[in-house]
Amino acid sequence: MTHPLIARLTDDMGWPALNQHDAVADFVNRPGAHCLFIPGDPAKNLETTDAAVILPEIVQCFQGKFDCAVIGDEIEYQVREDAGVFKTPLLVFFRDGQQVGTIPKVRDWDDYLARVTHILSLVPEGAD
Repeated sequence: MTHPLIARLTDDMGWPALNQHDAVADFVNRPGAHCLFIPGDPAKNLETTDAAVILPEIVQCFQGKFDCAVIGDEIEYQVREDAGVFKTPLLVFFRDGQQVGTIPKVRDWDDYLARVTHILSLVPEGAD
């Protein structure tokens, strides 16, 4: 997370930087909806910085319906593997500890809105 636009998410916006699997588990197992931002390598993927700018706008648009954390380089591969998606940048959504959706790569604004709306409407398996 060395790019300034990614660092801004944790330094200026206060999003947690998760660098250990236990921290990820603690974050996603809290009640409510959560999003893990897996940036990928900004030097290799120009979409990474775009996503770092777009995601706070999405969060603002949904007015507190979910919170976000940034996944560190140290555990990025394992988190992507656990999510079953390897393309980055990647948004992985959880509700009450269960993965409910993913959004890989940068999308059009309307596509983000539709996908996030749908993902947030999903109820995890086994929930009443």
